[in-house]
Amino acid sequence: MPIKITHKYLVEGLVFTSYVLFAMAWVGGTASMNNIMASMHIESYASASLLSGAVTLAKIVGTFAAAYLTLKFGVKYAFLVAALLIVTGIMTPYAPNYELLLVSRFLMGLGGAFMIVYFNPIVMHWFAPEERPVINGLNAVAFNVGTAIVLWGMPSINAISGGWQQSLLVFSLASLVLALLWLLVKFEQAPSYQTNAQQDDTHSYSYLDGLKDGFNWAYALTYSGLLSFYICLFTFYPLAGISQSKWVIGFGIVGTIAGILYSRKQPLRLPIIRLSGLLIFLTVLGLSFGSAPWLQTLCAIVLGFCIFLPVTALVSIPHELPKMTSQKITVIFSLFWSISYLISTLVLWLFGKLVDINQGSYFASFVLITLLSATVFVGSYFLPETGQAKE
Repeated sequence: MPIKITHKYLVEGLVFTSYVLFAMAWVGGTASMNNIMASMHIESYASASLLSGAVTLAKIVGTFAAAYLTLKFGVKYAFLVAALLIVTGIMTPYAPNYELLLVSRFLMGLGGAFMIVYFNPIVMHWFAPEERPVINGLNAVAFNVGTAIVLWGMPSINAISGGWQQSLLVFSLASLVLALLWLLVKFEQAPSYQTNAQQDDTHSYSYLDGLKDGFNWAYALTYSGLLSFYICLFTFYPLAGISQSKWVIGFGIVGTIAGILYSRKQPLRLPIIRLSGLLIFLTVLGLSFGSAPWLQTLCAIVLGFCIFLPVTALVSIPHELPKMTSQKITVIFSLFWSISYLISTLVLWLFGKLVDINQGSYFASFVLITLLSATVFVGSYFLPETGQAKE
């Protein structure tokens, strides 16, 4: 009898660890970019920035196309495709030329973009409604865990493996092992707790339906300003002399754990999103315009906590909408991520453009990104409350 993985926590372990390894491979490649450029004799930072642009494009294209892949192959094999695309990062440390390096980064980014969308139909299939907030929170922190491991542990990992190339190779090989283990997951039978509405995917919810649905626009726009700030934080803030961004990653993990614990006790979603949104705006203001280093550090710590505190509640809202199906939730998150990344890409360009126009001054750019960080607070007034208050 062939071995099958049917325990939901083993399935979640594969999903979570797969995305942690993606983050490690992705951030590890970025952290090793100077070594990669030196090994290929690349001296142009424009070429290096094109690598980042390729990933951004992969995120936009990948998150938009993810739902189509599930309709074509089903969730199990769509996730497998995502996992195998991540494995293509194995080319990054040994790419013989710039073009192959660019392809490897694009394909790996595409796999990560697919995977982040597939979290949701997988969680909906395997976990009961009362369990989903916790699992959604765990999946939301996976990238931060992988990033933190690399940022703080890459020198030790390199010492053990023998160098940065061997480390990136190990990350990719581990991803390949998890992709092969994913083939053992048995998806065929829906768990008994699922309602008839959840099991019935015969009602089609297409991209066009999703684009006509006002909820999807409110949902994506609520997050888009925060995502724009988050990308600018690690792209431009260090260049502006604000080095406190490193605190955001560590306290983001703490904030996610707090958000999971809060969501288990308090089922209402909007209050924590609204409070966090207000604190995000105030701390971005302090980080961007504060003159004292201690104030900027304090704002970065609180900001990291507050950025990820409401994620569990925010991700849970589509799961709790009436008559939700795995097809519909895949389309919702496909549009959510693609719209958010498209907007953040435009904001990133505009941020840099404002710096150029103002002869290197970041003031106007900081005003723009601070205002956009308020979308979480403002958007919370356009989202439905899907949680049920405890009697």
